[in-house]
Amino acid sequence: MEPARQPATRRLDRRTVWAWSLYDFANSSFTTLVVTFIYGTYFTGYMALTSDVTGARVPDPELGTVLWSRGVAITAICVALLSPFLGALADRSGSRKRFLVATTAICVAGTAMLFFAEPGEVVHALFWFILANIAFEMGAVFYNAYLPEIAPPDAIGRVSGYGWALGYVGGLLCMAIALVVFVQIDVPPFGLDKATGEHVRATNLLVAAWFALFSIPTFLILREVPAEDKPRPGALLKASFGELMETARELKRYREIVRLLVARLFYNDGLVTLIAFGGIYAQGTLGFTIEEVLLFGIVLNVMAGLGAFGFGFLDDKLGGRTVIFISLALLTVASLLAILTTSKAVFWASGILVGIAIGPNQASSRSLLGRFVPDDKETEFFGFFAFSGKATAFIGPLMLGILTDVFGTQRAGVSIVLVLFAIGALVLTRVNEAEGIRLAGRNA
Repeated sequence: MEPARQPATRRLDRRTVWAWSLYDFANSSFTTLVVTFIYGTYFTGYMALTSDVTGARVPDPELGTVLWSRGVAITAICVALLSPFLGALADRSGSRKRFLVATTAICVAGTAMLFFAEPGEVVHALFWFILANIAFEMGAVFYNAYLPEIAPPDAIGRVSGYGWALGYVGGLLCMAIALVVFVQIDVPPFGLDKATGEHVRATNLLVAAWFALFSIPTFLILREVPAEDKPRPGALLKASFGELMETARELKRYREIVRLLVARLFYNDGLVTLIAFGGIYAQGTLGFTIEEVLLFGIVLNVMAGLGAFGFGFLDDKLGGRTVIFISLALLTVASLLAILTTSKAVFWASGILVGIAIGPNQASSRSLLGRFVPDDKETEFFGFFAFSGKATAFIGPLMLGILTDVFGTQRAGVSIVLVLFAIGALVLTRVNEAEGIRLAGRNA
């Protein structure tokens, strides 16, 4: 077969890279505070209520864990179904930037609405969380698709690493503000009621404002990517679906992309499960207070930022595949430590290892696909990338919830990540990075 059309050689435009990276800085507040360390922990610990022997309504952390895992699983299924088609639609219509703005707005609105769900209103809370989380994940499809356009081939690893590193800085700063202003304070500001958890739920308003404010430079500086042959509005959906089907049939021509996506089906599921339930596990199994969970999250973000930044240079020297292998080895060791220990000190050590590995794993997965995708189908292929991250992503959270329920311990639930990391690494051994670059024609 003939390789894909060769894109013109590009120089690194630092202004564009900075604007693109700021979106990571903005949206990481959502994953850090809402999904992982604050709201997810608050939901599992305080939102699900059951009656005790006296008939009083009290929090049920085990039920909260199961319900939260269902919410994460529903998000994964929806994103897996939507991302390839919306990626094709964005490419076909030349609307990538408009889709990015729209999904950001939905995520911001859904996050703000989480403030209004009080303890016991789990359906209300899960509805807004699922809506916001789907919009967040879909926004990442359109955002990631800009990477191979703004970064030349010899710098794509560093640029992806810059974004992830700046993202961890953003998550860290936003969480520090949440800790000082709202959570770890005797008298919450603005008359917030600690008895109903308003001071914790108010962090969702902070995340919404943070995301909206710091994404503005991205929207102002990144350019819309016009479609080469844009169909009439009435035929757009049909044309997008047809192009998606054609790309699906042609995936076998890009065999290294297929192998990478299959590997990521598994190892990313393990990673997402670890991220989503890290704070919950620390609280439920090792007795961390919410303040300790926040401090743990701060340290994790510092290490993750350093890992993403440093390994970005290694990515450009050794290749993304090698960096992913290194990160999976570190994640496996860290997970084993977390599952087996009863010591908070050992758990802290495992958390530092996770932090070092998370950034490189995500950044190098993104940069490796960026090297493999054919020109002018970036959003569509990053839609399949999102699909690979979500098609089986319900398995980890779902199995974690089931195993926790069956064995009555979160340790059994978290053990599922070890299986997922092992399968992903095994499939990744079949990926040939040099061949993938050759087929994409991005080795200029």
